[in-house]
Amino acid sequence: MDQIKEYEAIADLYAESMRLPFRAAIEQYTLRQLLGDVDGATALDMACGDGFYTRFLRRAGASQAMGVDVSANMVRLAEAHEARDPLGCTYRQADIAAFKPPAPVDVVVAVYSLGYARTAAQLRGFCQACHDALRPGGRFVGLNDNARNPPPATASWTRYGLERACPDPPSEGDPVRYTITNADGRRFEVQNCYLSAETYAAAFRDAGFEDFAWVDLALDPDQQGDPFWDDFMQQPPIIGFSASRPG
Repeated sequence: MDQIKEYEAIADLYAESMRLPFRAAIEQYTLRQLLGDVDGATALDMACGDGFYTRFLRRAGASQAMGVDVSANMVRLAEAHEARDPLGCTYRQADIAAFKPPAPVDVVVAVYSLGYARTAAQLRGFCQACHDALRPGGRFVGLNDNARNPPPATASWTRYGLERACPDPPSEGDPVRYTITNADGRRFEVQNCYLSAETYAAAFRDAGFEDFAWVDLALDPDQQGDPFWDDFMQQPPIIGFSASRPG
């Protein structure tokens, strides 16, 4: 089964996984810090899934938020959310590597989207599409599998509903398999691919970005001091990133 068909099959389960505690305490909190002030900004959510982070952008203050995903099922879920709770989000079904928004935007967000790239060339294509979608001076932020410091195979995040499997050490293009267990016990898998931190830096540079940087995860201050989060924060499976299109 190819990646598109896999995501078509797990659309509902993936949407339910956004209720897992690490999503709010670490994932969403980190992304909010990366975004900074987006009040009044136009935003594009690349590989938006069911639109969770597209809606997140609107609630953070973006004046416009568009989500793009290759999966028809994911886009249908996103549009159903919009119908139930209208926020003014819009959605498009398209390959993110080929997508061009109607007008350049202030912010592009990619939450785990870059991990779909199997090769350096595919990664450069994704980065180029995100660069070209931005206005001069616009920002590109998101979350990704931890390419800078891949955790060892012995690391465990089962208490958070998350398992990660890949060769140790990983090589360029190796599969990175995430198994997610929702609160109701249902499980599903998502596959990313490993590319080195050097490959990421080259892809961002070649696409025309400046000041590309990996950004460590941040834990919501409300959760600080709770040892429950120690394993996740000490051996993080994911990492943030930030870059800008030159003005």
